[in-house]
Formats: sequence, C-alpha cells, structure tokens
Amino acid sequence: MVENTDTENKSSVSQTSKTNKQEVFDIEKLESLNVGVFGHIDHGKTTLVYKLTGKFTDTHSEELKRGITIKLGYADCVIYDDNGLNIQKGKPLRYVSFVDAPGHEMLMATMLSGAAIIDVAILVVAANEGIKPQTREHFQALRAKNIKNFIIVQNKIDLVSKEKALENYKAIKELVKGTEAENSSIIPISAQQDVNIDKIFEELVKVKVPLRDTSSSPIFIVARSFDINRPGTKIKDLKGGVLGGALKRGKLKIGDIIEIKPGIYIKKENQLIYKTVKTKILGIFRGKYRIKEATPGGSLALETELDPILTKSDNLAGCIAGLESNLPEITSNIKIKFNLFKEVLGIEDKKEVASIKMSEPLLISMNTSISVGQVTKLKAEEAELFLKIPIVPFKRDNVGIARNIDGHWRLIGWGEVL
Repeated sequence: MVENTDTENKSSVSQTSKTNKQEVFDIEKLESLNVGVFGHIDHGKTTLVYKLTGKFTDTHSEELKRGITIKLGYADCVIYDDNGLNIQKGKPLRYVSFVDAPGHEMLMATMLSGAAIIDVAILVVAANEGIKPQTREHFQALRAKNIKNFIIVQNKIDLVSKEKALENYKAIKELVKGTEAENSSIIPISAQQDVNIDKIFEELVKVKVPLRDTSSSPIFIVARSFDINRPGTKIKDLKGGVLGGALKRGKLKIGDIIEIKPGIYIKKENQLIYKTVKTKILGIFRGKYRIKEATPGGSLALETELDPILTKSDNLAGCIAGLESNLPEITSNIKIKFNLFKEVLGIEDKKEVASIKMSEPLLISMNTSISVGQVTKLKAEEAELFLKIPIVPFKRDNVGIARNIDGHWRLIGWGEVL
C-alpha cells in the first residue's frame, strides 16, 4: 500500500523504479494475507506493526502531533524462514499486508472501513489495562464484518505481574467464549521489548489463506486515494492519481480500463450529483513490488491516469472500482436484513440496544463505504434506507449498522444487502 504524509509524500509507487530490484522470488506467486490490527486506543497497535514490519504507519502530521492513529495505516512485510521466522532473509513463506486501524471511539467508521479489506484480525489487549469498551466494540465489529480468523495479542506483558497477566488472560477467554475466536491463540508479548514477536509470525504462517475468486469480474475496494507527487515536481515527471485498497475478486492488469463508483460529486442546484470516473491502470504495486497482474490477497496500489487532484486526501476512498460496464449502478436506496446486538458497544455502562425506528438516521458501513441513511420502511428484521451518500450495492454484502448515541456513532448490529 502507498504511504502518504501531509508534509512529505512517501510512496512505494514513486520509489519503486529507483530502488526495487526484483527479489529472487516471484511476489505474484507468493501466498498473501491482509491482516488488520485492532483494539483500544494506546494499547500498542502501531508499535506492534512497526516491530512486525520495520515501518511506522502513523505518518500524517496530525497523527504525529497527537500520538494516535487517525486514518487507516499500512505496512507490509515478507515472512522468511531462516531457521526461525523473520523479515530479513531465508526462504520466503508469505507476503503480509498490515492495516493499522484507529482505536479512538470517534473513529469507528474508519475502523469499519479497515475491517472490510482483511483476512485476519489481530486484536490487541494491553495487559496493564485489560479489556476496554473499544476492545469489545472492535471485536464485535469484526464479527459483524464476518471475520473468521483471529489472533489475540496480550501486549505490555512486561508491565504487569504474573497474577495480573493471568487475570487479564481469563477476561480475554471470557470475551471470546462461544464465538469464532474462542479457540484463537492468545500470545503474551511486549512490543516495546521485542518479546514473542516471532510467535505472531508463526501464527500468521499457520493461517489458511482463504480461497480466492480469480475468475469473476474484478471488484477493487478503494480504502485510500493519494496524490503521490512532491511539491515542485516537473510536469513531465508527474504521476497519476493512486488508489489504495484490496481486490475482492477477479484479476486486474496494467492497461485495463476501469470505472470508479460512486466517483466524484458535483454540486448542482444545492444537490450533490455523483459522476462515475473512468481511467487506465498504469502500474500495480504490492507494497514496494511492482507487479503486472493483481489477484486477491494483500493490499494493492493502482497507479492511474487520473488527475491527482481527484485522488488527493482520500477523495475516492469508499469507492468501488471494476472493469467498464461491470459494476452495479449506484443507488441512494438500500434494503437490508439486520440483526441487532443485545447491548450497546463501546460504552462503560450496560445499555440495551433499542429497536430500529422509522425515520431514524443510521450509519451504514459496506465494504469501505460509509453513509448515513434514514429509515424509510421497516418490517420485522428488514429495513429500507435512503442514503445521503450513494453506494454500489452487491447482494448479500455484509453491512455494519451504527446509531448516534450521545454524540457518538455506536455499532448496534450487522446485516446483509437484500
């Protein structure tokens, strides 16, 4: 995935032609995984990703000032076997893309976008603080996004006694009891002290790579979009806009003409009108590696012919890209079948989730799209909503549902598109 900062654009796309000499293995043939890192704020997610990859994902100036993850962060590595798993040398085993999701309660929508493009979730729980409201919220959000593979990391183990660590371990076991994560590994680590980092590599190598659909028409989920050009770049050296995200199915290759929906919006007579964008793929990157053809698995960056002004500052994040005339029409109306949690997540006090009501606003998360919609029809466990921002719907796609409670969007359930 391409990296970007407010003050300095650092891009795998712009650097690759200068620094990337194809390694002895073929990156396109190496098994790949998208791994999301989730958990409560300050439990050590970004530090853990740094220890796993050697790269910091907090690159935006505001993140550096505040010391928290605000946008989705990306880093990647190849796991090697040199009589011990590492990211240095030996036999290449697996390519892993990491998505570092924000843990702050006000950034739940961004976290949901990150969950939409992963195969495996690493849930980080600080041993000195234990399970916090956002730990529970993130865990249930991952379940709502239909994530099946979990690795649980008990971080900051160096800061607690053996008794406290065991108490924390039991609380984690209680959290995941009866869920898809019930038998997941719980690894005690200290990211700061490099304790048991290798055990996480071991678990990542054990994960069975999901069966990839490479025969269907491609669907590329856009999680980020960038202008990778440095200020002052000469016109002849300018690069086109870059889309970052994951290929959900199918294949994309250099030279393909793609359409991007909902695309860009134009304000006309106090209304927002969305316009599909079409462009050609000029380059495809898996981390620092330039590839000719993209298949599902791992984060990708697509260099395009788009004017970079269209892609800067995540302007196209939340869109869907595919081959010309192969995507559904965008719509502001969506019908879903829903399931509600028993309790509101992300708050200290227990509060029962009230039934969905006519005309109430709900936040809907589908793939990396986030939109607020008003309930227009309601019966049993089905609802129809009119959305402020249109989406590209695919039947049976997973949907996260959040309600505004005391000024914060709180996840209250999940569903699927009908």
